[in-house]
Amino acid sequence: MRHRSSTVNPNILHILIILKEADQEKNYHDTMKLLFAFGLLLTTVASWSQPQPAPLAIKSTPDFEVQADTGSANWKNASWVNLPARGGEKKYNTRFKMLYSATGVYCLYYCEDEKIVSAMTEDFSDLWKEDVVEAFFWTDETVPLYFEYELSPKNVELPILVPNDKGTYLGWRPWHYEGDRKTRHAASVKSTYWVAEFFIPYSLLKPLAQVPPIKGTKWRCNFYRLDHDQGVSRWAWQPVKISFHDYPLFGTVVFE
Repeated sequence: MRHRSSTVNPNILHILIILKEADQEKNYHDTMKLLFAFGLLLTTVASWSQPQPAPLAIKSTPDFEVQADTGSANWKNASWVNLPARGGEKKYNTRFKMLYSATGVYCLYYCEDEKIVSAMTEDFSDLWKEDVVEAFFWTDETVPLYFEYELSPKNVELPILVPNDKGTYLGWRPWHYEGDRKTRHAASVKSTYWVAEFFIPYSLLKPLAQVPPIKGTKWRCNFYRLDHDQGVSRWAWQPVKISFHDYPLFGTVVFE
């Protein structure tokens, strides 16, 4: 029998709060709360019943320039991780790498593609409606709060902090987004693929807990891709059931 930690799962706490609120006020909105609580319970039980994948080890690195170059020497110590196709017509080869430094985390994506669908040119646009890669960092499992980052083939970005309030997950844009709080990012489009690379500074991730990470720190994360060649095709490191925001199903990275 697999033993679990004595710490109460945060999703169970959220479910109990939802049920208490719904019992106090019986109306349409509370019915919606009950439905969300039931869905969250099913997701949580499913995550318990399935064997959890081994944590992905993240190596450290000195800081370097972001160039969207898969051949860069800075990435030689990091192994490619396959990003499995999880739905849609296209099954393009997609993979990513991750590193961390004293000042932030780096991600690199390789995306095979026959047709680039990317017209948006303004940061903080709804980038998920076109071709995009995404990374979610849930640094503290006791709080339903995580950081989401998206980058398009046109090098347009969407960095937001997401409080997932019982299924409502509209993100907050960063304030005073300048200086050492700004990301660094680059994208490069080739004839049969495109590359995305970005750096997320720890100063932007505040006030999330366990930031910056130290050796042995674990974060829950997931990595995604969306492609719009023919309908919508999806890739996800760890499979999710309802949306990319199913944070109980995120995988785990451990910083070496």
